[in-house]
Amino acid sequence: MDQNHRVADLQRQVEGRRFAYPAAWLVERYGPDSPAQLAHRAVSQAADGTDLELPSRSLEVAAYFADAPRGPLFTPATASDVEQAERKLGRPLPELLRRVYTEVGDGGFGPDSGIASLRRTNRAPGQTHDWPCAVRERTGHAGDREPPRSWLFLTYCGCTVETHLSLIAIDSPVLVYDCDWWAPERGQGPHDAVHYAMPLRRWLSIWANGASVWEHFMADAPHVAD
Repeated sequence: MDQNHRVADLQRQVEGRRFAYPAAWLVERYGPDSPAQLAHRAVSQAADGTDLELPSRSLEVAAYFADAPRGPLFTPATASDVEQAERKLGRPLPELLRRVYTEVGDGGFGPDSGIASLRRTNRAPGQTHDWPCAVRERTGHAGDREPPRSWLFLTYCGCTVETHLSLIAIDSPVLVYDCDWWAPERGQGPHDAVHYAMPLRRWLSIWANGASVWEHFMADAPHVAD
């Protein structure tokens, strides 16, 4: 398994959960009986036996990524990139998030599917579509099920669930939002579809320390919105 494949796999890995990698690598590294020996720890296994899905903190996963090149998926955003995004948003980014974008990388890492970029032209190696952009175009049409303009899109969580950042609330909370959980015809708004929230600093800290953000969300009091 060459390094390019490992880099691509690492970019697809989901934080704090599980990771499926080729059984052929297990055989190469640990011997022909290794897939069967590891089956009791597997979360799932492909029907044809080609992939084995193990918890992402497994020693085997660490070994698989040991020689993968390290570094941010995308180069850091510039001060100009941030200022352009803030003009489109009509609000400044929290200083912490500004530093993340300009000192670490322009998205592509972090909880769940990875933080969205400020730029629209970022594309991961081997992908055919650009990385999601945090600064979304809003139609402004009446009846559109759009989140408030004071929310900044951060990540996809699966299905219709996303995380957004409130740019106006105290501590800049990260909001877990399901766009299917509110109905304007019932007098509801996007805040009715916010299930959990936590400060941005805590959200990033949990992920940076290797813990599962979702476990902390589920442990918190439900439905905390700005």
